[in-house]
Amino acid sequence: MLDFITGPLFVISLVIFVVGMLARIFWYVRGLDWRLERVAYRYHTDRSVPGALASIFKWLIPGGTDGWRTQPVAAVLFFLLHFGAVLVPLFLLGHTVLLERYVGITLPSLPGTLADILSVLSLAAIVLLGIRRMVSPALRQLNSGSDWLILVLTFLPFATGLIARLDTSAYQSWMILHVLSGELFLILAPFTKLSHIVLFFMSRAQIGMDFAIKRGGATRGGAFPW
Repeated sequence: MLDFITGPLFVISLVIFVVGMLARIFWYVRGLDWRLERVAYRYHTDRSVPGALASIFKWLIPGGTDGWRTQPVAAVLFFLLHFGAVLVPLFLLGHTVLLERYVGITLPSLPGTLADILSVLSLAAIVLLGIRRMVSPALRQLNSGSDWLILVLTFLPFATGLIARLDTSAYQSWMILHVLSGELFLILAPFTKLSHIVLFFMSRAQIGMDFAIKRGGATRGGAFPW
């Protein structure tokens, strides 16, 4: 069974993920108003491109925006989760082997101990973010089933992978659960809020271009609240 889920099923999951994310990007661009947005972005590239890059970059660094600075606890948890969510899936040795075999991409591998630490930090961040959602009155109003689904989908691959590494007596059972939960994540990501994996960059780029072109952001430099 492990050969099947790390072979054909992995390829199917990866194809669904990639095609689904490309479709989300396509429909996002199609949804832009051609008069108010597409023409302006294309015509004013001297402002739109720097504005897009600034908007994305500032949200990718801790403390880079007013939003991060005013909510330091949420910012720390966010970055702990996403450091692990990016680095471990891409650079864990077992994952790099699969990517090289089926995609032809060769990536460096993380040391096992570092991957374990990142996994533990990501799991802790997920749990604390979940608690924050339950205790914050404002977030409770915004909570939906899909929000909890995202947390569970993100939690399971980290938890099962870490247990598989530590519980050698039941390694294969945990590894099967780990691979299946990871593939479930890939399959569902384009159809849930996990599509923010790509739509974050699209929306931040659009906001940055809007501010740079239409609201004078290009002339306000570092004082502009991207």
